[in-house]
Amino acid sequence: MSKVEDFEELRPLLFSIAYRILGSVSEAEDAVQETWLRFDGSATRPTSTKAFLSATVTRISIDVLRSARVRREQYVGPWFPEPLLSDPYQDPERSLELADSVSMAALLLLERLSPLERAVFLLREVFAFGFDEVAAAVGRSEAACRQLLVRARRHMEAGRPRFAADRQERQELAARFFDALKNGDVGELQKLLAADVQLVGDGGGKAPQLARAVMGAENVARLLGAFFPWLFRVGVTFEPQDVNGQPGAIFRDRDGKILHTLVLDVLDGQIQTVRGVNNPDKLGHLGPVADVWAIDREVRDARRRMNRPRPR
Repeated sequence: MSKVEDFEELRPLLFSIAYRILGSVSEAEDAVQETWLRFDGSATRPTSTKAFLSATVTRISIDVLRSARVRREQYVGPWFPEPLLSDPYQDPERSLELADSVSMAALLLLERLSPLERAVFLLREVFAFGFDEVAAAVGRSEAACRQLLVRARRHMEAGRPRFAADRQERQELAARFFDALKNGDVGELQKLLAADVQLVGDGGGKAPQLARAVMGAENVARLLGAFFPWLFRVGVTFEPQDVNGQPGAIFRDRDGKILHTLVLDVLDGQIQTVRGVNNPDKLGHLGPVADVWAIDREVRDARRRMNRPRPR
């Protein structure tokens, strides 16, 4: 095969590695492109194209992550990964690990790891690379990689939930949630939420966002039931969609532009976390982005009109 054919065959794997290391679609795509440039510019063909490209994209992603972590420390409000609608890399033998590792909850846990720990954990635990391949990819000895993996596992297992609900159960629960959201049915919403549920949003200071996480089923249900019906009144629509392997939805303005995403963490038959991403910088890869501030003004105007005293 030609270099282009070799690379394109492995592109889904390379993107999947880079996205899990970086939590950013745009940065992962850039890392994959830089990997191609280095591969295309090499004078000789490597013995193993997969090993060479995987190592290259891993090292590039580690370097990008090191600089990105400084920016994330200065981020306004909670930082979430960029929403991913579908993982291009499929491996039936690793389907559980792949699906679990791309969830918002897992990616946020990965943020606790150092860049090297993160890369070693993903290559070994998710993509099932041998320790010799992992060591070559991160430029460390096999013994050092084993130590890095032990530390990474300890951090991950300490806070890692397993979303054990089967796909049909999750989808049915999500369908009930979004029906209740559309109808502003606070009572039904509260039934679906875990007692200690959290509602958290990522606006990055570039979109309206919660000042802090909202905690508890009653508080979250009341807030959702009071706010979202107003969005629908000003022409906002939503489409159910898996987001990072979990049930969620994409919300659009009346022109079809993307307003924000919601994703639900489901565990033990209840919704444990509701995460929203409305930072426009994180939505552009999904399509044209709506003017969220304009929608916010429309909602405020609609509420004022509704609350205006009527003439007698």
